[in-house]
Amino acid sequence: MKRKRLLLMLAALVLAAPMPLQANPTAPVLRVGVVDGSQPCSYRESGVWRGLAVDLWTRVANREGFPYVLVPSASIRSMLEATRRGQLDVAVECINLSPQRLRQYRFSLPFQEDGQAVMVASSPFSLGQAFLSALLGGSLLRLLVVVLLATVALSWLVWWLEDLPEKAASSRRARWQGFTRVFAVMVTGGGDNDIVYTARGRLLVMLAYLLRIIASAVLVGFLTVELVQEAQGRAGLKVNRLTDLTGLRVGFKAGTVSQTLLEEINQASSLDQVTLVPQTSIEGAMTALASKRIDAIVADELQLRYLVNNNGVSGTIPVLALSGIRPELQGFGLSPTLDEATVQRINLAISELKRSGVVQSLRQLSLVKAGATQSASTF
Repeated sequence: MKRKRLLLMLAALVLAAPMPLQANPTAPVLRVGVVDGSQPCSYRESGVWRGLAVDLWTRVANREGFPYVLVPSASIRSMLEATRRGQLDVAVECINLSPQRLRQYRFSLPFQEDGQAVMVASSPFSLGQAFLSALLGGSLLRLLVVVLLATVALSWLVWWLEDLPEKAASSRRARWQGFTRVFAVMVTGGGDNDIVYTARGRLLVMLAYLLRIIASAVLVGFLTVELVQEAQGRAGLKVNRLTDLTGLRVGFKAGTVSQTLLEEINQASSLDQVTLVPQTSIEGAMTALASKRIDAIVADELQLRYLVNNNGVSGTIPVLALSGIRPELQGFGLSPTLDEATVQRINLAISELKRSGVVQSLRQLSLVKAGATQSASTF
């Protein structure tokens, strides 16, 4: 219910954008390039183009009264080339404004910033095995041994200082039972009045109490931070840095900065190389990852977070091993032949939609599949 209400509020904000202007019948029809399979920025579903970039362009065009026609392209790279040659007027996608692209192409005002990320996959069983393995690991066992030895030492001091009946017993078994009684009290903290009668004994009981508090805090911190992180790392692949991708089969969309990033890793590596496996769509890459045809996916962080939120492959848990890699501004590509007045109107519309919060709302709504978004909007 809370998620539906949040989506309803976001949808209401987006729908509250200014009413579209009527298209100017005398204005030239803009040729707008789009790329399929780039969820959540642009994709085709049931014959309808959707996504953050498509929705944003629709609002820009409606706001300014631009007539346009959508032209599918094979990749972002081919779409930008068509824009540069004047075959397209606008390239609509979450296009990274990398230095290399800025030297070659013309872009609109950026509407967001995003970085690259790396996704690996694990199964619920492997995650449980990794968690159990980390639980029985050396760090936790060493901590427990230290706490145990400290408690035994405090118990022996209490046993030695206090005048307990079992201490004077002739039977070794009776003395052992007396010591274990003291040890149990020092561990649990209950029944100390039955074993402690001196001030020094009380002080030792207080030290045991502080030891229990500190040990509990350390154990909780260990379980919630180190243990969970180690379990997540073991559940999938150990990808702690980009160079860990060498030797792996990595999926990516052709013509993107993700491909450039992987090619740079291969150029810098003199030993193992990344096996580049092009994918036709981000959701297809998730299927390939689940079926173990690839070992990892490199894409925009927004795209991979979309896969995390909308994982349709049962028995597979997507994990973002790395995120926030090389963050860059993103915008639309523009043809160099597009007149300055039209470019100015596009940039002004983007700026106003950003300032009014529409772009941010579209970004959040894009992380949910269209069907869920529509049902929440009519809730």
